[in-house]
Amino acid sequence: MQKITISLPDGSKKEFEKGATALEVAKSIGSRLADAALAAKVNGELVDLTRPIETNADLKILTWDNPEGRDVFYHSSAHLMANAVLEVRPKAKLTIGPTTEDGFYYDFETEPFNPDDLKKIEEKMEQLQKKDSQIKRMELSKAEGKKLFKDNKFKLEIIDEFVVGDKVTAYQQGDFTDLCRGPHLPSTGKIKAFKLTKISSSYWRGDAKNPVLQRVYGVAFPSKKQLEDYLKLLEEAEKRDHRKIGREMDLFMFHEYSPGSPFFLPNGTIIYKELMQFIQGEYNKRGYKEVITPLLYDKSLWETSGHWQHFKQNMFILNVDDREFAMKPMNCPSHLLIFKNGITSYKDLPLRIADFAPLHRNEVRGTLGGLTRVRKMSQDDAHIFVAPEQIESEISHLLDFFKYIYTQVFDFSYAVNLSTRPDDFMGDPKIWDMAEKSLSRALEKKGIKFVVKEKEGAFYGPKIDIDVKDALGRSWQVATIQLDFQMPMRFEAVYEGSDGRKHTPVMIHRALLGSLERFIGVMIEHFAGKFPLWLSPVQVSILTIADRHKPFAEQVFNKLKESGIRAELDDRQESIPKKVREAEMRHINYIIVVGDKELAENSVNVRTMDNAVHGMKKVDEFLSNIKVEIQKKMLKSVYSSKVDY
Repeated sequence: MQKITISLPDGSKKEFEKGATALEVAKSIGSRLADAALAAKVNGELVDLTRPIETNADLKILTWDNPEGRDVFYHSSAHLMANAVLEVRPKAKLTIGPTTEDGFYYDFETEPFNPDDLKKIEEKMEQLQKKDSQIKRMELSKAEGKKLFKDNKFKLEIIDEFVVGDKVTAYQQGDFTDLCRGPHLPSTGKIKAFKLTKISSSYWRGDAKNPVLQRVYGVAFPSKKQLEDYLKLLEEAEKRDHRKIGREMDLFMFHEYSPGSPFFLPNGTIIYKELMQFIQGEYNKRGYKEVITPLLYDKSLWETSGHWQHFKQNMFILNVDDREFAMKPMNCPSHLLIFKNGITSYKDLPLRIADFAPLHRNEVRGTLGGLTRVRKMSQDDAHIFVAPEQIESEISHLLDFFKYIYTQVFDFSYAVNLSTRPDDFMGDPKIWDMAEKSLSRALEKKGIKFVVKEKEGAFYGPKIDIDVKDALGRSWQVATIQLDFQMPMRFEAVYEGSDGRKHTPVMIHRALLGSLERFIGVMIEHFAGKFPLWLSPVQVSILTIADRHKPFAEQVFNKLKESGIRAELDDRQESIPKKVREAEMRHINYIIVVGDKELAENSVNVRTMDNAVHGMKKVDEFLSNIKVEIQKKMLKSVYSSKVDY
């Protein structure tokens, strides 16, 4: 029997008979790995564990700890759910069942589901899971695929439009077969725990002109303990939902007249402006120049930039003077116009142009979700024009800037990804290779660990994407640093080099907070509405015990206001316990009480939002301390050792 050599990630090599599977390799390494194995990568290709390996190969066994492994697990769980739905509703038509960041969904053409239906589907999923049916890959010709799915117009449309060549793949488990590229788990028994979480409606292929479908969402895990932990996390996440807290704290609202476009109310506007002023202050230190740019542009601008060809479906198109215009979804083309208007010499580089202009993106209505997915947004957006030899230095400065924001000011942990050339890219592949190497070198020199995300770059250049983890351990993509050799060339932007010749600059796209709307949504949930003092809409609430304490309380109130503190005076004829409880519910950082003793000693009695009483403090001392807390952007109270976020 012919032998093949399998090279493993640790550098070791093993010989196996030709046709051995990744599962057999895993078993040869140890039963623990074999039990945990979900799928494999053979020479970089994602495959089933049971797929025969015919040649020498580099092999990586994927488990739950690998994002790609989890993705395979979720996708097989979507098939298990679809199988169960057909058992419960035999006339339902399958469409597609993709994975999400933390689970899966499947769309069906059928009557609307209700909560009782979900219970029935879950019960059927349990029965199918216990059968531990093998999940088998099938390779068919297009004609065979069309015959197999002849009663399903959705599958036939997929075969006609998306299958390249004559090979169609499907997966079978028991009596259930679904059109799918795979890979999948070896058997249904691997899916030990699951929960169907939500039902909604959708349109086939996201188009309102197409049939209405019924969508079922779910989560799945390799163990019941993981599911229990997840459900507890969901319960806590529901308490922290930024939409719920936003309503309770009067931060923002939405209206059907402008879907996906938040209205920031006075309290929310304070947070928005504080974030902007914080970034603007950093810009002043770091050599940025802020500009204000138009929102509406002739389509010829977007044709030059490449957005018309690659991003038009996400743009709002208008007719102006019998010509097509578009609301801008991003700032880069307008900043190139500014560059061309004035920059002539290498001595002007790096040029850092910053812009908070509102952006509009035509997101599908069904994907909109509070502040984290909107149609109208503003970013702490900037474009930096550099000479090629300045790239790594500028990327290094940006990584330092990012680290300052997220570790010193907001205390988020984070993960870094390097996203490479997508299939729908613009420009010369050699320039892309150069750009990707520049970004990876900058990260390596900083000692920053990163994961390469193949084919997930922007159409005009590779990028560094940064995911932060909130207090519940959930990841959010916020910051991005993108390297662009293409757009400056398309706009014929040039500067005069030290050699007296014309050169094309390189443009770095970067947003560190990202969308301010999205960042505020993430931050609300991270802090559970208990903002650091410098961001709080109301920083101090002054409570009077009796009417005779009002004059002194007003003096304290005026002193705080004159010092720029956002204070309020609660002199209602209510009990102190009730006033304190209401202030705590609103997450006010400092609740200070004024009574006879405080009046006599020109002091206030200080309580912090962690429900700790810190006692009598002189007014001037209290004011001085909280001013330091604001100036230093401290996450915790100067009086408190801990705030439970």
